[in-house]
Amino acid sequence: VHSLPSHLKIISAIAFILIVVSTPVTTWPAFIAYFLWLLTVVSIAKIPFSLLFKRSLIEIPFVFFAILMPFFGSGEKVQVGPFDLYREGLIAGSGIVVKGTLGVMTAIILSTSTTAREILRGLERLKLPVLMVQIASFMLRYVNVVNDEMERMKVARESRGFEATGIKHWKVLATAAGALFIRSYERGERVHLSMLSRGYVGVLPHDEPAKVQSSVWITAMMYPLVAAIIFVTQLVIGKM
Repeated sequence: VHSLPSHLKIISAIAFILIVVSTPVTTWPAFIAYFLWLLTVVSIAKIPFSLLFKRSLIEIPFVFFAILMPFFGSGEKVQVGPFDLYREGLIAGSGIVVKGTLGVMTAIILSTSTTAREILRGLERLKLPVLMVQIASFMLRYVNVVNDEMERMKVARESRGFEATGIKHWKVLATAAGALFIRSYERGERVHLSMLSRGYVGVLPHDEPAKVQSSVWITAMMYPLVAAIIFVTQLVIGKM
């Protein structure tokens, strides 16, 4: 999984998510099979389940929104303990949680098994506009630079006895934010000039991508292919 070409993994992840989203919410056996297959891929990729769980917590705000949906709506009501829930809201909320969780976990598998630089190369091979790829590339390059600059400014303030404790210190923090912006802008200008002097013409240099063998394609497409088989099987069973 880790050694597969990044553009194939991106295609595979998007295809899997499209299949999951296209599956009717009421076909619970299909979603159970999706989860089992996803966990199998996680096990094959040797991604720690604890890491998968921690990164999946990013969807908690959407889960809270989905929990509230059954309480609002119209139509048939369902008695669940002491609560009267709307059936349509219950189905819609369940769909958000299940499909959202599968999508988030798929994105985590992609990001864990692929570096940010490889993902950008993959997007470039998939013909994403070059300007967007370059902007994302520079953003990744300078996140660490700006963080380091912020840390140095924080150490400098603390070494002079400064400690932000209330609104009266907001002026100092605002001044520091302005200084950080100016320093980042000036550094960006210097780096851009140095890149132009080295022949930069809008595209970062990189090795010519090797031709992908058909066996690698098949291996990468197994992730959405199994999901497609589950989807079709569920449709056939539903019509019988």
